[in-house]
Amino acid sequence: MILQRAFYEKDTVTVARELLGKVLVLESSEGMTAGRIVETEAYCGPEDLAAHSSGGRRTDRNEVMYGQKGHAYVYLIYGMYYCVNLTAGNVPGKPEAVLIRALEPVRGEELMARRRGLSGGRAGNLAGGPGRLCMAMGITKAQNKLDVTVPPLYVEDASSVLAGEIMEALRVGVDYAGEWKNLPWRFYIRGNGFVSVRRKA
Repeated sequence: MILQRAFYEKDTVTVARELLGKVLVLESSEGMTAGRIVETEAYCGPEDLAAHSSGGRRTDRNEVMYGQKGHAYVYLIYGMYYCVNLTAGNVPGKPEAVLIRALEPVRGEELMARRRGLSGGRAGNLAGGPGRLCMAMGITKAQNKLDVTVPPLYVEDASSVLAGEIMEALRVGVDYAGEWKNLPWRFYIRGNGFVSVRRKA
């Protein structure tokens, strides 16, 4: 079952935790790829100095964050790697999102490996990190602004991860964000070999 709008219309930190264990899917002309979400980060609107919407910044790039919850926000970093976020939050119009940081491949592993230029025995590295994840899944700006409650890009429901298996840590690469860099808003599944970074808060 595909997660519906109400799932994303909750507190963004809660959504980031509850996405763990769910399955991100992309249907494309090349085939279907899917991965269990094992690592996320929450970005919580204008007050959050680590968020793209910090200070109420509104641009063509982040416009989707201001709209209906449950849409893809895809952007380019370092001029070469895409990252995929899912818009979320319990305040309409407040620009918040959850970055999907790592997946455990569950469908289309061979296609993922071809996209990454990998072969044999390196599956653990297929989608560990937001850039690798998008390369493996085939996610580009073409998926930006898509409604993720319907195909082709969506999240399937799956068994919830037990609270004791959810680790909290600092977000990655936000040292510029003042006191906001110290918030434990990165979440990952304890002991999962596909997590990109295992540094605790």
